[in-house]
Amino acid sequence: MKKIIATLSIASVLLTACANEQNVVSTKKSENASTEVKKVSASSNAEIPEAIKKKTKIALIMEFSIGTFSSQYIDGVKKQVGKFGGEVQVYNADNDLAKMASNLDTAVNSKVDGILIDHGRKETLEKGVKKALAAGIPVVSFDSDLNIPGVTVIDQDDYSLAWKSLKSLAEGLNGKGNIATIWVGGFTPMERRKVILDAFYKRYPNIREIARFGKASSNTMLDTQAQVEALLKKYPKGQLDAIFATWDEFAKGATKAIQQAGRNEVKVYGIDLSDEDLQLIQEKNSPWVTSAASDPGEIGEVQSRFLYQKIAGEETPDIYSLEPKLIEKEELPNTPIKVSDLRKYSKNWIPSQAATSPWMEKLDKGN
Repeated sequence: MKKIIATLSIASVLLTACANEQNVVSTKKSENASTEVKKVSASSNAEIPEAIKKKTKIALIMEFSIGTFSSQYIDGVKKQVGKFGGEVQVYNADNDLAKMASNLDTAVNSKVDGILIDHGRKETLEKGVKKALAAGIPVVSFDSDLNIPGVTVIDQDDYSLAWKSLKSLAEGLNGKGNIATIWVGGFTPMERRKVILDAFYKRYPNIREIARFGKASSNTMLDTQAQVEALLKKYPKGQLDAIFATWDEFAKGATKAIQQAGRNEVKVYGIDLSDEDLQLIQEKNSPWVTSAASDPGEIGEVQSRFLYQKIAGEETPDIYSLEPKLIEKEELPNTPIKVSDLRKYSKNWIPSQAATSPWMEKLDKGN
């Protein structure tokens, strides 16, 4: 994509937009350092720790499991835990926070060796997490707002995700045009992405948001498709230039609605990426042109490695952000590929070596 407008440092945007946000944004301390290849708190001892030699039982407590992103994330957790000779019990709360808290309590009472948490809210999870820590069960959370000493919280750096996608949108529109945003509140990553969205409109005053909608449900993609179909009828050709989708389920629904309406002049800029998303982007004349993302399977693997470091008694950071990448349609081949193939086509799609310890390789080979 030809770069036709001035670029803006993401650092300056974050400093401006996130002054009142948690320190997870402003400091970046140990979570990103410089590159993804940095090893975090790895022991120099290659011998397998005693606590890891037995078959470990891991609980994965999820707020929801919607779409292929969640499926690939779960697969990443199971793959990594399996390499270490452990087993995973998945607890899906189906968007019910009370059920999620109950599932967490069940896992603690089951005396598992470690707990992984996916999404959720601190007011719902805090009591159960503290109970787990008191019982000597380590906890690593993904995309939550927990802030409890001893708990490692990882994320995709939602501020950077939003900025990368929005910056691509601004460049695609040459800094002016009408857009719609698909967004839903009540989720920690969504609230963070909104911070950057608000700053974006100040940076690009000639880009006007004419609609904002969205909801998370068991049929998010289909619900979004119906909403975008109505949007396209309300704004005929020439009145809507692009859609910013803050979640891949939103982007899939928007893309299908645009394709069915024959309105491919409306481009989709998204966040998150799965195998299904990637193939939809690769379709000929697909309106979905860009997505900022991390590998969902890799997220599950990194989160699991942090947990095993905790089980082994190693020190881990309080916060860690995986570095997201921008994937553009124009850099992809014509033949369908998977997320695992992206390293062949994008120089920035480099596997993360975060949370690795020398004994992990030996443990992996042994299993």
